[in-house]
Amino acid sequence: MAGSRLYGDADRHLKYITIQKEQDIIIIRIHRPEVLNALNRDTMNELENAFSIAAADDDIKIVIVTGSGERSFCAGADVNYVVNITPIEAQNYATRVHSLLSRIEHLEKPVIAAVNGFALGGGCELAMACDLIVASSNAKLGQTEVRIGIPPGWGGTQRLVRLVGPAKAKELIFTGKMISAQEAYEIGLVNKVVSLGNEDQLPPEIDDKSDPKKEKERAAEIARILNRKLINECIALAKEITKNGFTAVKISKTLINKALDTDLDTELRLEIYGWALCFAHEDRQKMMSAFLKK
Repeated sequence: MAGSRLYGDADRHLKYITIQKEQDIIIIRIHRPEVLNALNRDTMNELENAFSIAAADDDIKIVIVTGSGERSFCAGADVNYVVNITPIEAQNYATRVHSLLSRIEHLEKPVIAAVNGFALGGGCELAMACDLIVASSNAKLGQTEVRIGIPPGWGGTQRLVRLVGPAKAKELIFTGKMISAQEAYEIGLVNKVVSLGNEDQLPPEIDDKSDPKKEKERAAEIARILNRKLINECIALAKEITKNGFTAVKISKTLINKALDTDLDTELRLEIYGWALCFAHEDRQKMMSAFLKK
């Protein structure tokens, strides 16, 4: 839908997600903080609609996905729903989520997961369906499904092994343990960790350590500062990407995704076609000409 502006410039607040527009970037927040942003059917419906619109709106170049609040990116499946479902209902539920995550993974535009707090089970699987994962230093990630008697069912056994290798994927899935953002970075699950530094204006230390309420309020404010820094870092990364040729980025994403599914000779031939296709777009010629003028 060329030239469309389906989102407009105003923020949108649906029942379970919010959508914030930042020029050619949109930030989609899962908004169920009372259940650590777990996904129920209605939330999935709203996410599907949001990504469908993002795909159709040519003014949107990058999508950032995150969770409301500071405690959780996404806790995965809503256990209140899945605790009593039948195998057929479980199959239908997982199929529905796979469709959503595939839509995210194959969206032509880059998708950045801004992981704030917990990304467990299906939340980790949601993050892995995105192209890049940026995590706050207080984030915890893990495929924790075995702790409640099920294996990963939303792509975790497949996407995790592609990111970290079979040995580490087996360790994380078999134990169901949570790992820190730093460890996730070290094993290649996370692209970048955002931490607070000396340049950040933190609330002053509490003199009276016996007042737990003040300590809790200070910790909450620090978490809010860290979350803002995480989102700002993701927006800066998105803007760094949008400076480049949009068609080139889209084709690069498609070729990288296909590299996981095809043999090398086929992928190299596809790369030639993708490379040549960019020569049909005027943005390529403009950017090359600008480079030569420098």
